[in-house]
Amino acid sequence: MTTIPQRRYLPGITSLPAIPGLNRRTAERKRAPLVEEEASSIVAWAWYVDGVRRPAESLTQAARSAQDGEGFVWLGLKDPGNDDLEALSSQFALHPLAIEDAVNGHDRSKLETFGDDLFMVVSTVAYVDHEEMTENAEVVTTGQVMIFLGDHFVITVRRGEHAQLSALRRALEADPERLSRGPSEVLYAITDKIIDDYMEVVDEIEKDVDEVESAVFARGGSHEVDRVYQLKRELIEFKRCVLPLGAPLMRLATRELPVVPPQSRAYFRELADHHTQVREAVASFDEVLSSILQAGLARASVADNEDMRKISAWVAIIAVPTMAAGIYGMNFDNMPELHWHYGYYMFLGLITVIMIALYAGFKRNRWL
Repeated sequence: MTTIPQRRYLPGITSLPAIPGLNRRTAERKRAPLVEEEASSIVAWAWYVDGVRRPAESLTQAARSAQDGEGFVWLGLKDPGNDDLEALSSQFALHPLAIEDAVNGHDRSKLETFGDDLFMVVSTVAYVDHEEMTENAEVVTTGQVMIFLGDHFVITVRRGEHAQLSALRRALEADPERLSRGPSEVLYAITDKIIDDYMEVVDEIEKDVDEVESAVFARGGSHEVDRVYQLKRELIEFKRCVLPLGAPLMRLATRELPVVPPQSRAYFRELADHHTQVREAVASFDEVLSSILQAGLARASVADNEDMRKISAWVAIIAVPTMAAGIYGMNFDNMPELHWHYGYYMFLGLITVIMIALYAGFKRNRWL
């Protein structure tokens, strides 16, 4: 797990600077309808003030207190339906396009700004344990975490059975100093966790690559190409999840964005560096598997050629008695040695000598 460094601010600065325009839609949110708190998709929610979890009678009461400038609300959802997100959209003034992505899911990681809010999609990957790498083995499973980020709220929408955030929430609650930095710290922690998950998958895939490499280059392993092909397909799926995250991380690390204070950019640059390591590892695995696949196909082709040479040699040897039997099976009256007493034995001996000579020649040339 990547160690999250402690942030250091300039002397005399005890809190993050205010970003102009962040509270522009606060009045609209105060007039919004209530959140449906019995929604089955809600996994957990909490209200944090100065990094400490505060009790609240309801999610609606906590959201209104946060809108008044008292801390922020972190709401976690799992596979929400359209009705649940419509209620949240009214309460937190979420953009309809972001709501559509959260309902239907999104295949690629991305970062978008809607007024004073951020919406980020991060593809998640988990390694699937298997006893051995076969041509039908599933190596990775994917999902998404979608994050709505405002000046007083964080809403996480998780799709897929992995990348659970409950342990991350507990870890952040155990460190109030970090949570006191606001919603941007939650965004950083979630992204950091997902990239750490990428690194764990990289370590496991490396073991699978070593396994299939040993299998292909082992004696008689020329028919293990299907395993290499399957692993390469799973690696492509992993690659599709990893690569698109680079652009959002660079935006977070280099550009001025709402809700994300300038002091946080250095930490997102660190995440971008870790993401680059994962991307380079995936690229190297892809090259290695391509080389293994080509070598495996070459070995299979050589083995097939050797089999064809053996078959051709035996066909040539068997063709000698077949041809002789065909000639003398024509039953003409006047044929050489047809009525000679020793003709049959002489002919069998001649066939045997020719067949032995052919066998010796093929053996010398390593066809047999």
